[in-house]
Amino acid sequence: MFKWLVFSLAAFTLPAAHASWYLDNESSRLSFISTKGGKLSEVHRFLTLHGQIEDSGAATLRVELDSASTGIPLRDERLRTLLFDTEHFPEALITAQIDLAPITTLAPGAQLELRLPLTVELHGQRQTDTAELLVTRLDEQRFQVVTLAPLVLQVEDFDLSDGLEALRKLAGVSTISWSVPVGAVLIFTVR
Repeated sequence: MFKWLVFSLAAFTLPAAHASWYLDNESSRLSFISTKGGKLSEVHRFLTLHGQIEDSGAATLRVELDSASTGIPLRDERLRTLLFDTEHFPEALITAQIDLAPITTLAPGAQLELRLPLTVELHGQRQTDTAELLVTRLDEQRFQVVTLAPLVLQVEDFDLSDGLEALRKLAGVSTISWSVPVGAVLIFTVR
């Protein structure tokens, strides 16, 4: 009886080999940098993210584009309407296939570097790129994924050139960079 009780308790405290991992939105961050006039760069972020990694390793990150936050409400509204056109394209979707075995066997505090192909779907367009990531096992229930180098998205690849030009005119600046570095700190929890 005692052995059965110890085995049962151990089974509940260990993360399942086949379990889904969910993004902790409160502890995660997806940021992007805009540069205008060739001189001034600013860091912005998206406030609402949804993510999951299935036990098969299929990973998805959904970004609610309405949650873009620049610190200036009027600029946020212009991003939503002129650039992202969130009425027609409310989300960006990032997908990848991850081998979970090396991550789930990491000891707490251990790290693993990954080069991972991922697909970004934004504004009706799809592009594939490779991300350089650092995975850290935080504890038995959580791991963190951080971009080691920003993923640089090109505005024209996502059919956002007209929207960016409209933003540039309204802002009254000579240029807004067509290259947008994106960085992430993502925390996943097992369920």
